[in-house]
Formats: sequence, structure tokens, C-alpha cells
Amino acid sequence: MITTYEDIEEFRKKSRRKSILSISMTLVLLVISFMLCMCIGNYTISPQEVLEALIGKGDAGSSTIILEVRLPRVLCAMLVGAALSIAGLTMQSLFKNPMASPSVLGISSGASFGASLAISFGLGSTILGSYSTPFMAFVMCFITMGLVYLIARTRYGIATVTLLLAGVAVGAFFNGLVSMMQYIADEDTLAAIVYWTMGSFNKCTFDSFWISVVPIAIGIVSLCLIHRELNMISAGEEQAANMGVNVKTVRMIAIVGTSLCVAGATAIAGTIGFVGLIIPHVFRMIIGPNHKLLIPLCVMGGAVFLLLMDTLAKAAFSMSFPVGIFTALLGAPFFIYILKTRKKEIWE
Repeated sequence: MITTYEDIEEFRKKSRRKSILSISMTLVLLVISFMLCMCIGNYTISPQEVLEALIGKGDAGSSTIILEVRLPRVLCAMLVGAALSIAGLTMQSLFKNPMASPSVLGISSGASFGASLAISFGLGSTILGSYSTPFMAFVMCFITMGLVYLIARTRYGIATVTLLLAGVAVGAFFNGLVSMMQYIADEDTLAAIVYWTMGSFNKCTFDSFWISVVPIAIGIVSLCLIHRELNMISAGEEQAANMGVNVKTVRMIAIVGTSLCVAGATAIAGTIGFVGLIIPHVFRMIIGPNHKLLIPLCVMGGAVFLLLMDTLAKAAFSMSFPVGIFTALLGAPFFIYILKTRKKEIWE
């Protein structure tokens, strides 16, 4: 028990050391994961060759593979992992529930429907060409967000629980539409829709990265700016309001920031689940509830997680194996673990 000033100072020093160690270790893991993902593939390339290619001194063959194939894939995996992780952290804090994830507002389901429209009917293809699928996914993310907001809004304001229920209902509706489109689609279209919903980085290019880096960056920055308010809201909205927090404004910023992150991620990689559930929960157990530390750790940790999952997918099978399958296989047992060990938090 902390009873004296010396105890408080000692506690602060231990917390500071723990924070520095956690950030340092996560950063080291990020570098190692980056190199692993760059080295492993259909052709194994040594770390030395990777470094030489990155600084422009590698041979033509390995440089082409590294710079034109693997580097954009790695950058997209890092970007998507960071976006989904911080989105999950925000949703868990906003709804005060460790079971919350980026799909809690139905945004991912809306993105799947938008992508299905582009794949099935070629919406936007005459103007945008190959970018029609990510564009429609991105647009439907925000249409879904607006729809959920309108449904949850009443003359008394928007309650967090109502927002959650509206998101679940809208998400189920769009999932039904996607299933209907799969049912009526021909074989080629069906295969394309199903493959997109599995989540994969196989078609990621530098163009894909630049499409999503701006909205995801805006989303992450906006969520970073409200880290203090998220700390207070995590303890309870009434307490936060009593401490001077404008809960409605913070909630709106959180929802828009999360939507930007999820929209940017799903636009280039499809639907990848459980990243936003696993990573925030792991770091919250390690470092505690302070969002000032959780946000940078989740950004790096999400990038590490998807890099490792993508490396595992390439090493175990082939370049074409969807990484979303691996995250689901790992995420489902983790979801059960949370359900069994955190029952009190879930029902509170």
C-alpha cells in the first residue's frame, strides 16, 4: 500500500521504467517483425540483401522483389494493424467493455457491402478503375457511421448503449445484404467477394498505401488528441462530465477517428478481425489503463501483430493465403479467454 511521499515517488519511478521498457521492447519487436516479413516469402532473402536494397545498393533481382512487392505489402500491414488496434482501444474505452472492437458500430460490415457492390456491379469502375473497390468500401464506412448515428440519436441526445445497439443492428443488416449478393452472384464474382471479406495484403501496392495513409493518419492523430478525455470516460461518463469533459464532443471525435481508421484499413485489406480486440487488451494488462501510453503501444503492437501474422501466412502456406484467416483463428480463442476471465467487466 502507498502511504508516504517516498512510496509515491518509488511507484512513479517503477511506472516510468515499466513504460520505457514496454515502448522500447515493442519498438524492437516492430523492427524485427519488419525484417522477418521482408525476408520471408516465396523466395527467402537475407537481411543483408534487404538492407542493401532499402539503401539502393542491392542487385536488380532482389531489389525488385523487396522494393516493388514486399515493401508496399509490409507498409500496408503495418498501417492496417496500427489503425485497427487503436480503433479497438478507442471502442473499448468508449463503451467501457473489453469485448468491444472496431466492428462494434457495424462499420466493417458497411465496408464489406460497399466492396461487394463494386465487385458485383462495377460501381465507380468507369471513373476509378481498379480503385473502385477500396473507394466504395471507404464511402460505405462513412454512410454506415452516419446511419448508426441517426438511428441512435434522440431528442435527449445519444446514449452509448443505444449507439452500440444501433451499430449491431446496422452491421447485421449489411451482413445480410452481403450474403444476399453472394447468393445471387456468379462463380467468379462470388469468389472475389469471399476473398475480399477474408482480408489479405496480396494486392497491396504503394498506391494502396497512399490511398489509406492520409485518412488513417488523421484518425490516429484525432484519437491521440483526446487521450486524457478517454482516460476519464473509461472511468464513467458521469464522472468525466463532472470533471469538465464534453462527453458528446469526445464521443463524436472518437467515432469519427475510429471510422477513418477502419475505413482506411478495410479499403485496402478487406475485413480483418480481432486485431482491435487482442492488442489493446494485451497492452492494457501489461501497462494499465493510461491512454497516453496505450495509444503509441497499440499503434506499434498492432503493426507487429499483423506483420507476424502475414509472415506466418507466407511461411506456412503461400503468398496468396489470406491473413484474416490467421487473425480469426488466433482471435477466437482469445475472445473466449476474455469471456471466461473478465465476466465482471463485461456485465458491468
